[in-house]
Amino acid sequence: MNALTLLVAARLRLRILVAVCLLLLGVATIRAADDAESTLTKVGQPAPAFTVTTLHGKPFDLAALKGKVVLVSFFATWCAPCMAEMPALEKQVWQRFKGDQFTMIAIGREHTNEELGPFPQKHALSFPVAGDPKRAVYAKYATQYIPRSYVIGRDGKILFQTMGYTEAEFGQLVSAIEKELARKP
Repeated sequence: MNALTLLVAARLRLRILVAVCLLLLGVATIRAADDAESTLTKVGQPAPAFTVTTLHGKPFDLAALKGKVVLVSFFATWCAPCMAEMPALEKQVWQRFKGDQFTMIAIGREHTNEELGPFPQKHALSFPVAGDPKRAVYAKYATQYIPRSYVIGRDGKILFQTMGYTEAEFGQLVSAIEKELARKP
């Protein structure tokens, strides 16, 4: 190969690389816009109020929990990232923080309480779980994508929200809970 052929090949590879980068940037931008459009809440705003009945037949009324730190997590049993998050919620959140100042609930999007009945025992979960078969609660927070989790401060405002499950974001969720629990009521 001569120098001219090598130069032409290098320029072609560079153009292809630039085109791929621009394509990926476009896809990421579209996805970010889609994610933002599907999220109906913002950090700092009051968390939308709701009441559900847990699998144990007890009401979980978010508005009645002002003064406590609350974690609301939306999931589905068919969602692989949700199932990856559940053990972390149990061990790193519920077992660590449950008490007078903290509570949480996992809400099964499009699941009835009857469908969810065996779920906690099957997955060794002890935190409250409730169904949301018609997305009535979920629709106050988002239009699509799970898992979604919301840390709600003692004042009833959203302190942290996340979509999907990554260890890094989960660490931020745990930090948000720690920070709010450490703050004087």
